[in-house]
Amino acid sequence: MKRIISMTESLCPVCLKKINALIWSENNETWMEKSCPEHGRFKALLWRGSIPIEKWVRNKIPATIKKPNTVVENGCPFDCGLCADHRQHTCTALIEVTQRCNLNCSFCFANANGNTEVDLDLETIRRMYQSAMDTSGNCNIQLSGGEPTLRDDLSEIIRIGHEIGFSFIQINTNGIRMGEDEAYVSALKNAGLNSVFLQFDGTNDEIYKKLRGKPLLATKIKAIKNCQRYNIGVVLVPTLVREVNDSDLGNIINFGLEWAPTVKGVHMQPASYFGRIPNLPDEQKRLTLGDLIDKIEVQTQRRIRKDSFSPPGCENARCSFHGNYTVSENGELIAQGGGAKCCGGEKAEEGARKAKAHVVRKWSGAGSEPQDDGIKKSIAVPAKDGWDAILEQINRHSFSLSAMAFQDVWNLDLNRVKDCCIHVVNPQGQLIPFCMYNLTDKNGHAIYRQQ
Repeated sequence: MKRIISMTESLCPVCLKKINALIWSENNETWMEKSCPEHGRFKALLWRGSIPIEKWVRNKIPATIKKPNTVVENGCPFDCGLCADHRQHTCTALIEVTQRCNLNCSFCFANANGNTEVDLDLETIRRMYQSAMDTSGNCNIQLSGGEPTLRDDLSEIIRIGHEIGFSFIQINTNGIRMGEDEAYVSALKNAGLNSVFLQFDGTNDEIYKKLRGKPLLATKIKAIKNCQRYNIGVVLVPTLVREVNDSDLGNIINFGLEWAPTVKGVHMQPASYFGRIPNLPDEQKRLTLGDLIDKIEVQTQRRIRKDSFSPPGCENARCSFHGNYTVSENGELIAQGGGAKCCGGEKAEEGARKAKAHVVRKWSGAGSEPQDDGIKKSIAVPAKDGWDAILEQINRHSFSLSAMAFQDVWNLDLNRVKDCCIHVVNPQGQLIPFCMYNLTDKNGHAIYRQQ
């Protein structure tokens, strides 16, 4: 029997006009249905799994954007920048420093390739940093692309960010150059690189051939070794596609734990249908957050239990999940908290503050001196006593699991857009919610990303 969850607003996948949408659940699935007077009806899967979507909630008191960059004229999502109707501050500001790439992946939100498009100059990037600081203060920065390591001056870009006042700077990379060029990794560390968001789709090369077009596992391991040498924290980031690598989740998590504490965690991203995609969505094959939670519990033989995961305190509850763990001496995971939060309400800006602090504390590398070799080190109890040892154990031997389900034009919910805390800084200095910046219609046309 269908249970009506809510009404919301969405966009037509063909004409991008704003239309009403109904969200309903039946059995273990939650769907969005919407109808465009011109292009007909559309149906998209939002959630599937043993945890009912109604129980996956975290109530928040909306934030107020104190320095909006755009005025509200056409309504969400056509006035992004941020506008005064947005309900969450920036947790992560993403700056695309190049559109060039050394891969041609089947799934790519940026639709990047090996083109010769001219990169942004340093002064433009400095203005983008400054706009993010003026709008959102000291948020976390992710440098992306394209492939940011194709820029020889990436270390200078990192220095500029720290000069302006950003304390945490991460790069989003496929790891090819970081695996092949140790001197480059050293330069990034010396410039103040805090963390690497490493594309890591699986533990065998058949997966990379399907998603990235070539075998890359050995290169990924070389990149992790170089990050280990220079004490740069690494987060493994698999793009998950059903029947390609969704059965490898347990192996990816185990791989990450073998490389802890260099690897700080795994951040999963089920494939969304925007940018460059091989085909339009088959909704029954779409991976939802509920799917991933159940698969993790099964594939880790309940070593990681679904009740150890929580909805986010920063973005909308249906955007992500996270689980935080301490790794014991014998490699066991001890969950820190977990479970949905249904009572009371936390201020959204407080959730953003906590999320930023968590990333800085848990995803950064430790220390600054390079190690002498790239061989994995087993996790050892620090040679300290009392409270200092406990703090060291928590900070050094923590491991996080998280996932984010980006919205595409098929499952777009404008209430979720208004709660977004991951914002792309465009060259004009506007901060655009990530899903809206990358959103493309059925024919590949974008609202915000320049084609």
